[in-house]
Amino acid sequence: MRKALVVGIDYYQHTKCLRGCVRDSYEVNSVLESNGDSSINFDVIHLISTDENSKITRKELKDKAVELFKDDSDVALFYFSGHGYVEETGGYLITSECVDGDDGFKLDELLQIANDSPAKSKVIILDSCHSGAAGSPKIVGDSAFIKEGITILSASGENQYALEVDGAGVFTTLLVDALRGGAANLVGDVTPGSVYAHIDQSLGPWEQRPVFKTNVKRFTNLRKVQPPIDLSDLKKIVQLFPKPSSQFQLDPSFEPEGTHEKIPENMENFKILQKYNRLNLVVPVDAPHMYHAAMESKSCRLTVLGAHYWNLVTKKRI
Repeated sequence: MRKALVVGIDYYQHTKCLRGCVRDSYEVNSVLESNGDSSINFDVIHLISTDENSKITRKELKDKAVELFKDDSDVALFYFSGHGYVEETGGYLITSECVDGDDGFKLDELLQIANDSPAKSKVIILDSCHSGAAGSPKIVGDSAFIKEGITILSASGENQYALEVDGAGVFTTLLVDALRGGAANLVGDVTPGSVYAHIDQSLGPWEQRPVFKTNVKRFTNLRKVQPPIDLSDLKKIVQLFPKPSSQFQLDPSFEPEGTHEKIPENMENFKILQKYNRLNLVVPVDAPHMYHAAMESKSCRLTVLGAHYWNLVTKKRI
């Protein structure tokens, strides 16, 4: 069982209304609902506030968070896009009726609800100003207090603002791109760690900085997408390279073009080796391209990444 609560608040009674948070929440809701092959992923409850008639109160947000984290689901994911606030007593998620900021949903309270949850994996994703305060309760100073099984990914540091460009949150745009496959590994898994790496690499040192806090033994899979190579082809890496240090000898019979003799089995293996090359698993030795390595009877070898996947296949991790 995989549950997600996705919240987007544009409407505020007593402070400036926003215009991109509801749109961002729709994007996140859409990408979380299904995997890349259209199979069911998360069962999502989607809350949005666009006007007075759809306002989201602190009590409603808290009640839904409690409902999300109350049972032993495999993954419980909380996403919020809206105003945030921070002061000496901690950070807050601002709901539609808030006046002063500290009357919002306190981040420490959200963390406590997640800490007490029996869910196997708890993921909190926040696209709001000052959201980096999440996971570091003031009662323990600057130290984080995150129980095992929790991951927090926030758009900006405690003292930073979360920016929008063209009506969309910078952080959520990168988040959705990562979930759609930008952060997938070679077997199509997208994890919180790979999502953070994707966002972190996309933002420069002078921009808002995402914050990542976690206490897990292994990352959960947030979404499955179509991998860039068939698993059956990937697993052949241990057949083509008996050892990580092995070099695979090539000759013109591997290359399908030209007037030289062609061997079907060699050409099939060469197709796989070229896929490896495109994915940075294999590089030609003393040749600029795989074609030249074949035509000049040279070899190819595994990269560091290739050796990593060789080990994963050998140990039956994939």
